[in-house]
Amino acid sequence: MRNRIFAVLALAVTAGGGLAYATYNYMQSAPVRTVTTPTQPVVVAAADLQIATELGSDDLRVVQWPKGSTPEGTFSNPNEIVGRGLISSVVLNEPILVGKLAAKEAGAGLPPVIPPGMRAVSVRVNEVIGVAGYVLPGTHVDVLATASPTQQVQDMTTKVVLTNIQVLTAGTRLEADQKDGKPIQVTVVTLLVSPEQAERLALASTEGKVQLALRNPLDQGTPDTPGVKPAALLGTAAPLTPNARALARSARPRTRVIKPPVIVEAPAPTVEVIRGDKRTNEVIR
Repeated sequence: MRNRIFAVLALAVTAGGGLAYATYNYMQSAPVRTVTTPTQPVVVAAADLQIATELGSDDLRVVQWPKGSTPEGTFSNPNEIVGRGLISSVVLNEPILVGKLAAKEAGAGLPPVIPPGMRAVSVRVNEVIGVAGYVLPGTHVDVLATASPTQQVQDMTTKVVLTNIQVLTAGTRLEADQKDGKPIQVTVVTLLVSPEQAERLALASTEGKVQLALRNPLDQGTPDTPGVKPAALLGTAAPLTPNARALARSARPRTRVIKPPVIVEAPAPTVEVIRGDKRTNEVIR
């Protein structure tokens, strides 16, 4: 009886092992089915590219993009866009779109970036004026000017002269030193302004000092400030000269005192009452 059990067990183990081995061989010899997704070539940026960059062959590369899901306005051949300028910055592996490129005849550099009716004005800044390097292309700033209209220290005023101005470029360039003529590096910020704003910016940078104030891009407000003078800043008031006092009194608005009208009450109606030999006037209520 015991030999029978061992024989049946050995037969079952042998049959199971043979079936497993056959299954393994079948799975190894079965052909592998691969599913391919149709793709198409798309030109993308090979590195982070800033605004006004002239595209070269080293700045671009081609990747295979799933067909039917490519963004509208892409290119398949890098030679189609080599030599054209960027009017918007792109990041690594971002597809180059038609809307981010200047026109073919516009060339490269900053001019194609300037919209019609606007101007690009550059301002020399330092680390303090440039908000410690946080003024970057695409950010928005307010421009503060500090100047004295009378060349007197007490009339020195700081005021916001331009609000919500877009920064086109920010970087360093070489200029000749005024003393010895040697080239020095200066930091320059280029702002996008209207012609009227360009006049205000040029006057502010020529007649006084310019300071940039970084804005939140979601803040679209245009604050109207009266400006601040040293006396108001320090909480003191400069003494007025006699001429200034007379001018202030003459400029003070005069107020007319309007007297209230005199109201005359009409006499109350009365009736004459005769009681014997006495006569009295009684007021009718």
